[in-house]
Amino acid sequence: MRKNVPASVKQRLLNLSRRTGEDFQLLLTRYAVERLLFRLSASEHREGFVLKGAMLFALWTGEFHRPTRDLDLLGFGDPGADRLKRVFAELCRAAVADDGLGFDEGAVSVEPIREDQEYGGQRVGLVATLGQARIDLQIDVGFGDAITPGAEDVEFPTLLGMEAPRLRAYPKETVVAEKLEALVKLGLANSRMKDFYDLVVMARTFAFRGELLCEAISRTFARRGTGLPGETPVALTEAFARDEGKQKQWAAFRKRSGLADAGELEEVVKALKAFLQPVLRSAERGEPYRHSWAPGGGWVGPAD
Repeated sequence: MRKNVPASVKQRLLNLSRRTGEDFQLLLTRYAVERLLFRLSASEHREGFVLKGAMLFALWTGEFHRPTRDLDLLGFGDPGADRLKRVFAELCRAAVADDGLGFDEGAVSVEPIREDQEYGGQRVGLVATLGQARIDLQIDVGFGDAITPGAEDVEFPTLLGMEAPRLRAYPKETVVAEKLEALVKLGLANSRMKDFYDLVVMARTFAFRGELLCEAISRTFARRGTGLPGETPVALTEAFARDEGKQKQWAAFRKRSGLADAGELEEVVKALKAFLQPVLRSAERGEPYRHSWAPGGGWVGPAD
């Protein structure tokens, strides 16, 4: 008798949810994203996309540091909606080993990203099914950004031990540079509290070479047409951290994401200023920053 793969996968995800305490619906979405990435990695379109966004933390640390349901990619080539619709329809009908999922090629939708004035991006909507369970996926595809020092070949971790997606991904330096550019550009209007959280997690977790980070910042700001500030950006000031509206946004983000241990906004902004301001100053002056960042410990150097 043929094995009921969707039922088996669902039960294994339920078991994982009970064992880890993670929300089952979130695991279901992550599983669908993982298997979509596998389809991409096994297709002729592999070289046309680079993984970015919160899913990268699963690569770097083996776990998701905050709840996320969306997939972010940098695309190359024609950014038009028709082409993206064709690409993702192809991925939906790709022949792969049975992982229990079905992707509806007729349900692919593409529309421009408008919030936060993103950079020429498109939002792709997909519908996957695992047995009777429907899974709605959102994939944001950006175009035209600089990747410094270059995309990395990676193996994406799997939830249930299936064949892993092997694809290209952003380096940490470009992630920091893009989030910093958004902080500088948006100023007091910035409501992207997830960027503050992502940046402080990176500063506390990873080492950086100042010269590489400085180059990534310079290239990202230049590509996006944002001037490098000569003074401390508003988002890295005490005034921003103490702003009542920002503190409410931070508290709401922490509650919504279940991040009770994320710290107070003032503490986060202070840590980010120590991490980012010295490199930003060097980038603005056009000078290399020959120091090394020790995770959570500050800049030391010059680097060897």
